[in-house]
Amino acid sequence: MTVTAAEALVGQLESYGVEFVFGTCGHTNIALLDALGPSSIEFVIARHEQAAAHAADGYARASGKPGVLLTHVGPGMMNAVTGVATAALDSIPLVVISGDIPSYYHGRHPHQEVNLHADADQTAIYRPFTKRAWHVHRVQDLARTTERALWTATSGRPGAVLINVPMDLWSRQVEQYAGEYPLPKSSALPALDRATAERIARTLLNAERPLIYFGGGLREPAARQALSDLAEHLDIPLAHSLMGKGVLPDSHPLLLGMPGFWGLETTHAYTKGADVVLALATRFAETDASSWDPAYTWTFGDKHSPPSRLLQIDIDPAEIGRNYPVEIGAVADVGDAVRAIGDAVQAARPERLSRQGLRATIATARRTVFDTAREDGRSDDFPLRPQRILADLRDALPDDAVLVTDVGWNKNGVAQCYELPEGGRFITPGGASTMGFGPAAAVGVQIAQPDRVVVALIGDGGMSAQLPAVPMAVEQGLPVVFVVMNNRAHGTIADLQTASFGRSYGCEFTDAEGQPYSPDFAALGRSCGADGYPVAAPADLSKALADAIARRRPAVIDVPMVNEPVPTPGHWNIKDIYRGSFTD
Repeated sequence: MTVTAAEALVGQLESYGVEFVFGTCGHTNIALLDALGPSSIEFVIARHEQAAAHAADGYARASGKPGVLLTHVGPGMMNAVTGVATAALDSIPLVVISGDIPSYYHGRHPHQEVNLHADADQTAIYRPFTKRAWHVHRVQDLARTTERALWTATSGRPGAVLINVPMDLWSRQVEQYAGEYPLPKSSALPALDRATAERIARTLLNAERPLIYFGGGLREPAARQALSDLAEHLDIPLAHSLMGKGVLPDSHPLLLGMPGFWGLETTHAYTKGADVVLALATRFAETDASSWDPAYTWTFGDKHSPPSRLLQIDIDPAEIGRNYPVEIGAVADVGDAVRAIGDAVQAARPERLSRQGLRATIATARRTVFDTAREDGRSDDFPLRPQRILADLRDALPDDAVLVTDVGWNKNGVAQCYELPEGGRFITPGGASTMGFGPAAAVGVQIAQPDRVVVALIGDGGMSAQLPAVPMAVEQGLPVVFVVMNNRAHGTIADLQTASFGRSYGCEFTDAEGQPYSPDFAALGRSCGADGYPVAAPADLSKALADAIARRRPAVIDVPMVNEPVPTPGHWNIKDIYRGSFTD
């Protein structure tokens, strides 16, 4: 039986368990949309391709399944670039299917072809950040390419891929998909060999001041438990990157928090003083590593006295030793590796270690952070202080709520001083730090987790960047709560500019008369069919949150906020650059 290639592709995606496709329509992809219509796959329509990409990304982060994004030729796929790159840089599996110009018009510059210095090469736009970008030349290759794309996106270090399909191929006849290209029924990530696990175990056992530093790659419950068990057995302090927030609950007695730009003096005392550091699924990003300046965070290598010795485990071989010299490097699934190291440790030393005063010191430092934020959050000043917004959120949200943030106070404040409970989830854009991620990503998260409370905690700049997220939530009937921390500015950058240059220019929103300006986001929510809550007094936020959570409807809460700098006790080289005092 022959069908169109579009119908065959839909059948193939169904066989892979794809339940949602996010995207926008265009003349190069409506044949595929038509085939999706009668299928079991639901198309989640967006009003902008970047919003669709962020929603697919959020869905993938919350579900553990690959997100699938459908775009149109030229401006469609270029609008999606920021969202796809955000997913790619955070190792999120995302499959982008893009329509392209008809194959037989290649190079003639038909309507919307990306063609100026290269003929019809829109796949090249995606190559710097995708794991692979395919251009399908023959309809007979579409099924095989799709299988390769799904496997590539989800295997090893996950990431984004592109399947670029000339629009005429959708309408060509092929055999109905009958399972010719199945995904592997089971797959295994590379394991840590026994000898290396035992060597790492001995190194940790012989260390005087060991430290475990982990990133966002330890999301499986079994891996998280193995990490906790290893640390508790050896009584080793733990630090995490921005993306590692929430891997372990903030109440864990050995958890120091983040190092780097947002890191506290107590945390840096342990990172600089460690003689052995076991690094798990982290790339030592610039902000987490104080711009790699050894005066602040990490002291690896023979240049330092005494030096820290680095044991690094990552699924991606490119990350081993990228930024620091490594004594033991291993390419392996970190969850499996932590379990293997834990087994080797317990075999060598069954009794638990105890380091005098360690847990008390950590508890005091952590309580100082959280208690200070709580105390600041008691303020009845209006507009609200950001700490008050976070405190009211923490009190109102159930423990298993998902906080999806943008960038600015919402991301940095939550990462540093929001005490995330066990069962809670923190989702944020790390590698690209993309403003506009939060609103649409929260929609995707809510699709993946329909029974959980999902809050998009965003600034007014981020909300303005992705207004299409609100009607998308309304159309899908999703009870996302959009909390807008509204300081009428790109506040974090305004603060940075003021601190560095003495004034803020080009960062604050004003009207034609030069007065502070903001849209009425609560009214915007109501105009889209969501509930809208303007916060006009300190007590209004708690009431609005309680009502929005109870009603289980899309809601926009507009919270006037004072522009207050995020606490950044650590180091980031950009400040030196502004002062002209940097060394390269």
